[in-house]
Order: sequence, then C-alpha cells, then structure tokens
Amino acid sequence: MSEDTLLLDDDLLLDDDLFGPQDHAPATAPSNAPAKAPRDMQFFSHLPVQVSLELASAELSLGELMAMGEGDIVALDRMVGEPLDLRVNGTLLGRGEVVEVKGRYGVRLLEVEASKLSGI
Repeated sequence: MSEDTLLLDDDLLLDDDLFGPQDHAPATAPSNAPAKAPRDMQFFSHLPVQVSLELASAELSLGELMAMGEGDIVALDRMVGEPLDLRVNGTLLGRGEVVEVKGRYGVRLLEVEASKLSGI
C-alpha cells in the first residue's frame, strides 16, 4: 500500500457539531468567533442502510445442530403473534408485524426505539 493511500487519524475525525449541540461547551471559546453555518443533514438521508426483520432465535449446541436432518424442528424463543425485531445495520430500530404489500412481504412498525438519531 502506498503512503498516499493511507488514512491518517486526523482523516477520521468528525466535527463535534456534526450531530447537534453537545452538553459541554469549549472552555476557551472566544466570544468574537464567527458562528458556524448549520450543516445540511439531508446529505445523510441518501446513505444506504441494511434493514432486516428478525423473526426469533434459538441457541443450540454444535452437536445438536450436526444431528439435525430434514424435517427436524428448531423451537424458537418467540411466541406466535409476538412483534418481530426490525434492525438497521444490526441495531434495533423497533418492533413490527409482517404484512403483505402488493404480493410482497412488508413490515408495519408497532413501536420505535428511542434513538440518538431521532433528533436529526
């Protein structure tokens, strides 16, 4: 890898104001400093994310898994009718139920988890 393709630590730093005001203000902020222009958060609305619906899960030993064959049943940790977890990039966004939308599966959100992104 050439030297000009390496990222430096400074390349990965984000501006402290990027996600809104912080609880702590810099102690040495000059009073005559120009105010920063607000950032256009619309940029982030175009970033792709992976959305997945998690039905349920089960914990098995490797031996149990290897002994399974066609027709065997794995009991899951959710009851029929319970809401399913909706995850965005692996992080829980909320819970919902499966619905049909024009012949395809969809999800109706039943509850949305409080998130740091809700203020954006």
